Amino acid sequence: MLRCVYVDLDGTLLGPGGNLFLGGERKPSLLGARAIEACARAGVELCIVTGRGQRTIAETARLLGQTSAVFEAGAGVLLDGEVHWLTGEWQPGAQSIHEQVAAAGAPALLLEHYRGRLEEHLPWSAGREVSHLLRGHVDTAEADALLQQHGFGSLRLLDNGGVHRRSPDLAALDQVRAYHLVPRTVSKAAGLAFHRQARAYERDETIACGDSREDLQMAAAVRTFWLMANAIEQDPSMREAVGAAEGTVRITEAGYGAGVYEAVVTTLAERA
Repeated sequence: MLRCVYVDLDGTLLGPGGNLFLGGERKPSLLGARAIEACARAGVELCIVTGRGQRTIAETARLLGQTSAVFEAGAGVLLDGEVHWLTGEWQPGAQSIHEQVAAAGAPALLLEHYRGRLEEHLPWSAGREVSHLLRGHVDTAEADALLQQHGFGSLRLLDNGGVHRRSPDLAALDQVRAYHLVPRTVSKAAGLAFHRQARAYERDETIACGDSREDLQMAAAVRTFWLMANAIEQDPSMREAVGAAEGTVRITEAGYGAGVYEAVVTTLAERA
């Protein structure tokens, strides 16, 4: 029995430009919407797991008829009107976690060290509560070592997939990816696990869909993780990450919303 589909937004359910009705090659497609409809018809919860902020995602979840979501790459879980922070020793107070991390100097360290390779992901980096949203192309393991070396071991830089927006300063990069600077306890997999436990879903009753290395970590917490075909097209090295992932990973034949539709209907058919 399938009870919940955990789905990333950008590069997964949403097509280029964050458009629900665009698919590969920017061609119109209704399959993302039909994936949502298929879940509704089957009585399956659709839980968004995204890097987007709480304010944006609460309205998006409402529009999709859902009452829960994992936001800011797992920093928090919105569950039936309540917010649960999964940020470890970093907790909101007089200052938001985002403000605390900025005041500590970690974002400035990364931006200076990777000048020409990393920048703020404007305009989406504004108004966040936890994560510092950056874009560019860097080695996250190397960045984490740099953070550790400068006393920021409680933070990490996670890769949340490819993006198209960049400034002229990044023009020389072969690709541009979105990164979140977050407390080390934060991950999409942890957010998914919190939601699954709160709903009393068994691992075998859930699947997840995504397009990034961070999304791949959700494979260990669900029956099957479906990696969108567009992820491989944009970054062929993702095949190596699939081989190293814990859990069961399947690569869709279609990309974006069509890939999510493929994952949902295939799973429902196999469970029938």
